[in-house]
Amino acid sequence: MSCCDRGQLRSVDAMLDELLNKAIPVKDSLPILVVDALGKILAEDVISGIDVPPHDNSAMDGYAVNLNDCQTDSAVTLPISQRIPAGSVPQALQPGTAARIFTGATIPENATAVIMQEDCSEQDGQVTLPAGIKLDQNIRPQGQDIKTSSTILQKGHHVRAQDMGLMASIGIAEVKAYRPLKVAILSTGDELIEPGQSISEGQIFNSNRYTLQGFLKGLGFEILDLGIVEDTLDATLKALTNAAESADVIITSGGVSVGEEDHVKAAIDQLGELNLWKLAIKPGKPFAYGKVANTPIMGLPGNPGAVFVTFCILARPFLLKSQGAASVKAHSFKLPIGFSLKKPGKRREYLRTRINYENGEAFIENHPNQSSGVLSSASWADGLAIITENTAPQKGELVEFSPFSELFGNS
Repeated sequence: MSCCDRGQLRSVDAMLDELLNKAIPVKDSLPILVVDALGKILAEDVISGIDVPPHDNSAMDGYAVNLNDCQTDSAVTLPISQRIPAGSVPQALQPGTAARIFTGATIPENATAVIMQEDCSEQDGQVTLPAGIKLDQNIRPQGQDIKTSSTILQKGHHVRAQDMGLMASIGIAEVKAYRPLKVAILSTGDELIEPGQSISEGQIFNSNRYTLQGFLKGLGFEILDLGIVEDTLDATLKALTNAAESADVIITSGGVSVGEEDHVKAAIDQLGELNLWKLAIKPGKPFAYGKVANTPIMGLPGNPGAVFVTFCILARPFLLKSQGAASVKAHSFKLPIGFSLKKPGKRREYLRTRINYENGEAFIENHPNQSSGVLSSASWADGLAIITENTAPQKGELVEFSPFSELFGNS
């Protein structure tokens, strides 16, 4: 069956809430080496089995002493009893002596402070130390960074380079991550041809396929690319059936907007259900969500600029939650705009913009062509300026800016 809302425009926030409520995270996980974990979503908490650092250690190159030997109002000179490089096991500090120590080295028993070498003077096996030494100065205590049994990364966390290093620092070589989400994409339309083919009058190159490929690869998903499906009902039914059996989510571009008679809409109606909405979003008003058998399907608009925006704002968070990510919101921040809008709009607008600078101050520069049918503005831009409904900000006013660095990958 199909459902079509022809009434008031649905808000972006309401649509996103509904999509996230419908997203069912994958449950399958697999062991993966930490060295290969970049971009993966953790399927369980990562818990430390050790303290980091494992022992009190020196924060710098210098001299380890016992404060009882240095409690004077003037400089004191002590003999150097041992040398402690990082990685060695020190002897207990002898009373009335200092130990030459290096950054990261274990603090010897009985030592209670480290004085950096720049404040000391060494000569003939002795070191002169300054007055005013304080207890525990320049000593990094055991477990200062990480304590045994503490959770260092939580289930649902997207693994970054620094997280790989953090896991390695506690000796973890392998973790459990959710298996990559499998996303099927398909295009329909007799007017579409692939890049590299000779183009004829009335034909266009299939850019949406490549935009979606780029997005999905950046998110680390497995892609089932059905290419251009023959523009017949039988071919569309076969493609969607195959996709539903093999993929976790299906994404189409074009062909399902309200009022159109097309094979994608008809095929989904036969195989499952399709809900069509007009959203208060610009570009990208027509948007569809439904199921083919039990597999979710999202129908994005056909215009390249609208595909770009609706994927970022709607499809991306749905897919990330389906992948098991705990956080799906792309970070944004406010910046002044370097242009003025003529009048308020009824839809939330996502302008393709970039950051520029004048007299050292950052501002948002607008691309002159915001048509939903072009991609040049998206390639020129480095983020989306978000113009909320019923507002017309003027030059110098602050608006929300979401950089592509946040939108093109896991948050």
